[in-house]
Amino acid sequence: MKPDDSELALHLKTALTGVYPDNDNTVLCDAIMERCRHWALPDYAATPVDEKTAYMITYGDAFQHNSEPTLTVLHHFVRRHLKNVISDVHLLPMYPWTSDDGFSVTDYRKIDPQLGDWSHIAALAQDADLMFDCVINHISQHSAWFQGFLRGEPQYQNFFIAADPQGDYHQVTRPRTLPLLTPFVKHNGEKLHIWTTFSADQIDLNFREPAVLLESIDILLEYAARGGRSIRLDAIGFIWKEPASCCIHLPQVHQIIQIWRMILDEVFPCCRLITETNVPHAENISYFGDGNEAQMVYQFPLPPLTLHAFLRGNVRWLRDWAQSLETQPLPENVTFFNFLASHDGIGLRPTEDLLEDAEREFIVSEVLRKQGLVSWKNNPDGSQSPYELNINFLSALSEPWHSVAEKTACTTAAHAILLTLRGVPAIYYHSLLGSENDLAAAEQSGINRRINRKKLPLAIVEQNLADTTSLSSCVFNSLRQLLSIRRLHSAFSPFANQHVLTLNDALFAVERHHPISGETLTCVVNVRNDTQPLMLNISGIDLLSNTPFSGNCTLKGWQVMWIQHTK
Repeated sequence: MKPDDSELALHLKTALTGVYPDNDNTVLCDAIMERCRHWALPDYAATPVDEKTAYMITYGDAFQHNSEPTLTVLHHFVRRHLKNVISDVHLLPMYPWTSDDGFSVTDYRKIDPQLGDWSHIAALAQDADLMFDCVINHISQHSAWFQGFLRGEPQYQNFFIAADPQGDYHQVTRPRTLPLLTPFVKHNGEKLHIWTTFSADQIDLNFREPAVLLESIDILLEYAARGGRSIRLDAIGFIWKEPASCCIHLPQVHQIIQIWRMILDEVFPCCRLITETNVPHAENISYFGDGNEAQMVYQFPLPPLTLHAFLRGNVRWLRDWAQSLETQPLPENVTFFNFLASHDGIGLRPTEDLLEDAEREFIVSEVLRKQGLVSWKNNPDGSQSPYELNINFLSALSEPWHSVAEKTACTTAAHAILLTLRGVPAIYYHSLLGSENDLAAAEQSGINRRINRKKLPLAIVEQNLADTTSLSSCVFNSLRQLLSIRRLHSAFSPFANQHVLTLNDALFAVERHHPISGETLTCVVNVRNDTQPLMLNISGIDLLSNTPFSGNCTLKGWQVMWIQHTK
């Protein structure tokens, strides 16, 4: 970035007026430009997003070995097992924290010492592009910022939101059943109730204060400068509060994201912003803006609808949703961040306008039958509803009595759908390694999400992968094969055309076509564990079995075919 970039400054000042209409904003704009000049790198470059792009979602301490910094252990695993298979590693919050397994950050600019330090991040970035989490809606109550607020330090007095506990908050969107406000006592004995959307240890930041916005910009720039080629904006829809409103997706949220995007585009071009908003589809894709907000948004309906298709043995609901995407034009150069499993559970809110109540109840009952757990949220009318299913995705798909071959087949089939659809795929580390429910961790901690967050000794991981009969090895190698083939075919580009076919209700089928290379693929997945006839008016080669396809065949249970059309 040029130190005297007056054009950026002009656009910034205009954008800041949208957020802070009563401020002059000149001083704020100058401070932002100073941060831009400080963090700009002359040799910044990023890998383009294409069919080779695939993320692994992981904690920085997911893999452990003796007393080594866990980022070093993760680096070893990536270098040995994922080279030329996974292009990007999404590091879940790697900062010092006090609760929520990393999502209650005490210092955004430091690395948790148990993981390592910034030098370990830099080393990992030599072998993979990295995605950092920006947990900027809230900060730990034990952070210097909040403790400074309680002590009365002037610079932090507007960083947080005090509210009347007798106020009317019935319209506020509540992602949890915990109280919205938490009482605190300041150093001078003043009693306040502070806004805490997610928990008493996660104190919401007040973006009405320009200094908070300035801090967020400095943090984002530092992340990009330190190797964050993607930045995930956690729970971003909640960052602006208005009295007597839902306090989610408000216009100022979008304006702030546009400011962040404007700055990153200028200082770190190709650094990708990815918004995490676990809400119904129309609300979710609003974060593309006009192509001036996120480059990617999480595709939240995909996990519950894919699971539902396998549990029902019927793709109708998944197919209807996927076909509806074809009628919704998106801005240029944006795409979906597709995933099935993550550190969180399987969200049900995105299905509110896609599945009938009876179908959502069916998924909940199946998850409970398979020893999964359910998390609940409060509704404005005082009722509660299931918010999230907490279960390992393989455990949700399969039955305990299934063989290794069956468990491998169904999880491969589900991930084939993930890898087929338009967008960028992301696979959770437990899914890659064929893990199952960690019931003991959930029960001992009382934290439902820990059913799918187990930390893994590297020696045991390596031992399991070396055993070709183990579930871990079978799933890992099967998913590696899909990823290895996918990256060689331009029809899987995140920007290639997509058309969802209507076949019988056991088969999910998608045609992908790249308009420049001309490559066309038809991808078919059998979501049932029985044979199904397949008839298509095409001929070609199945890339997975390397056998010809002449228009019809019989698919085995949970079989996948990726048919490259004959030109």
